[in-house]
Amino acid sequence: MLLELPLAPVIKKRDIRKTSPDELKAFMVEHGEKPFRAKQVLEWLWKNTASSFEEMNNISVATRELLANHFVINGVTVQNKQLSNDGTIKSAFKLYDGNVVEGVLIPHDTRMTACISSQVGCSLTCKFCATGYMDRKRNLDAAEIYDQVVRIREQCEAQYGTPLTNIVYMGMGEPLLNYANVVESVRRITAPDGLNMAPRRITISTAGIAKMIKKLADDDVKANLALSLHAPTDGKRNEIMPINEANSLAALKEALQYYHQKTGRKVTYEYIVFDGFNDGLDDAAELLKISKWLPCKVNLIEYNPIDNASYQNAADDKITAFHKFLADRGVQTNIRRSRGKDIDAACGQLAVKEKAEAA
Repeated sequence: MLLELPLAPVIKKRDIRKTSPDELKAFMVEHGEKPFRAKQVLEWLWKNTASSFEEMNNISVATRELLANHFVINGVTVQNKQLSNDGTIKSAFKLYDGNVVEGVLIPHDTRMTACISSQVGCSLTCKFCATGYMDRKRNLDAAEIYDQVVRIREQCEAQYGTPLTNIVYMGMGEPLLNYANVVESVRRITAPDGLNMAPRRITISTAGIAKMIKKLADDDVKANLALSLHAPTDGKRNEIMPINEANSLAALKEALQYYHQKTGRKVTYEYIVFDGFNDGLDDAAELLKISKWLPCKVNLIEYNPIDNASYQNAADDKITAFHKFLADRGVQTNIRRSRGKDIDAACGQLAVKEKAEAA
């Protein structure tokens, strides 16, 4: 007679970067390890950006095997990348579950900027944005946002031999609809035991969610704030950005003034200049009124046409006249020329075109 041996219990592995320091310390003690091992492991994960337990070479093989038996590192990998004629690099980042997001390295004479995503897809349906025509599948966790910065930093150093200097949360998704993970990623990126980047080098861009702008102020999140404005009146903004129907310019004015009062920081208004829609001097006059709400600067952005929308970029002379109108009246105004157009890496063009690989 054959006896059936009991099956060994299946250990469900946890994502180790979602484990708190106290939980990891307790795990170590429970398994006969010294408590300080937890700090070593966390340093490997965040400061040294290890993507496997095998890399942790000051930790014994037995301890690494213990970790591998109970935990996983759900890292982000580069599925493919494209190099633009102007030096911009766009990457498709594969997540652990097979989903894909895009991120961009934007080189400039005085800075090297990573444009990173906060969601797989987007739920806001802005009419001019390629990501807005995708379904929102899920939020990225803080480690996945962090990993995009790490991968782009590696590309920056390999391609240009220089460090990454700036980060903008302007990729796929609305950062303030993934608030907790975005804020945690900022904390990790700026932490001495993380990437140790200066908060002033980080900008969170939002389409305009008034209550979450106030929360940024209440939580004293150490990053700059940019509002994707793109139209100077409720009528025009409702037409291209449905989010404005629940977050009117009046509501945003109140939220931004609250933010400035609490933090002392100025706000950047991002303004794509569309041909025949918001490029007139009457629009500039309306934007001038908005610029008086609080200390600010205005970035006038070239539009990058997409397949799903009929909007076109305004003519250079219209953009120049718009800029002059604001600058002559004391508004700090910059014209942002698009980068990476030839690889669909420019502002508003991010949309995953290849199919995600199965997890």
